Amino acid sequence: MSRRTPEPRATPPPNARAFIHTSVVLKRLLDGAPADHFTLGWVMGSLRKRAFGMIMLLLSLVAIVPGLSIVAGLLLMIPAFQMIAGRSAPVFPSRIANRPLPTRHLAALARRAVPLLKYLEKIIHPRWHTPLEATKRLVGTVVIILNALVVVAPIPLSNVIPALVIALISLAYLEEDGLLLLIALLVAVIVLTVALAAVWETVRGVTDWVRATI
Repeated sequence: MSRRTPEPRATPPPNARAFIHTSVVLKRLLDGAPADHFTLGWVMGSLRKRAFGMIMLLLSLVAIVPGLSIVAGLLLMIPAFQMIAGRSAPVFPSRIANRPLPTRHLAALARRAVPLLKYLEKIIHPRWHTPLEATKRLVGTVVIILNALVVVAPIPLSNVIPALVIALISLAYLEEDGLLLLIALLVAVIVLTVALAAVWETVRGVTDWVRATI
């Protein structure tokens, strides 16, 4: 009686890998960080293809802090413009990329962000796949426009909402969640519409005041 040869099990293709959530990437980044100081160049080298999203997420969280919003906003412009240009990874000037930064700041940010990200990742996951290059350019364009509010808006705490929206867009981009990205872009449109309306009302008010004084 002949034995039946078992059928070989189907093996996944070599490029098929489980998706790694942002909280895990950030935790691994912190675990591998140098003891005293790190650089943006080290961060970008460690993150590779996810460098754009993570750099924008980290900088947008820093931009929420009033005293650091302008500096973080200006740094955000660099990866945003490079996304529009279609670069595969962000590149900062060597003076910025190699500037040592205290690791304790990265640790403090990660300790606050990781638990929140783990909670959000219960409902955020890859879906509604979008073309990478088209998404990259769209995200870069919207981030630049929102970032203008972070950098130049003269009203105190006016940086908070645009920075939060940029963080939401960055998270959606990192998690490859097309549905969340669509929602975040719609929120960005609302924020920009309100900001433009406020600017228009301010300009009209100043114009009316000038006419009244002439």
